[in-house]
Amino acid sequence: MPRLARIYLGEGIFHILTRGNNKQIVFHDKKDFQAYKEILQEIKKEQPYKLYHYCLMDNHVHLIIETNRDTELSKLMKRINLKYYNHYKRRYGYCGHFWQDRFKSLLIDRDEYLLACGLYIERNPVRAKIVKTAEEYKYTSYRVYAYGEKDGVTEEDPFYTEIGKSEKQRQQAYRQLFLDTEKGLTEKIFNQLYLGDDEFVAKMEKQFGVKNIHFQRGRPNKKGAVLLK
Repeated sequence: MPRLARIYLGEGIFHILTRGNNKQIVFHDKKDFQAYKEILQEIKKEQPYKLYHYCLMDNHVHLIIETNRDTELSKLMKRINLKYYNHYKRRYGYCGHFWQDRFKSLLIDRDEYLLACGLYIERNPVRAKIVKTAEEYKYTSYRVYAYGEKDGVTEEDPFYTEIGKSEKQRQQAYRQLFLDTEKGLTEKIFNQLYLGDDEFVAKMEKQFGVKNIHFQRGRPNKKGAVLLK
């Protein structure tokens, strides 16, 4: 599989997926979740970035982040993963390989695709049937956008301001989008390297010299993704 993070060291927006080794549990309780969120905030001092959306599940992590020219994505994720591993090791006396292989990354266009990806990952707890509604799950960015809650780590998605004139309207629109886009994105899009319109994908392919390859069997999806309706 091509490894985008190794060839991309400039500015960009990424969907990051990190799993526990052999899908083992990495978060056991609220103290673990809170420790990870504190690390996310702390690491910004070393490797500056913006966290637009996130979802922390018991055995894996989804982050949608924007880096700048002072950020090295590989080093950023290495530091986050190492600091959390040290927390886990101290608390549980764990030894051995903790995270599964290398993190996966998807480069996202800075438009409605970004918001769509945020909605997608925030739906994980509902999709996994851990909760019935997204607002029941405490460890995603959903309530930040849907209800205006502050969580100390999420920075506003640039596209969020486009969905309503007031904060109340944006929150209502976000909740409706969450329901309307249940079938708007599929697992398939996260088997690509770039997520955006044809122009964005072509530009990224030319810049990095790497095609927008699907990693599942079958033909690549030429259009890239299904957008918000």
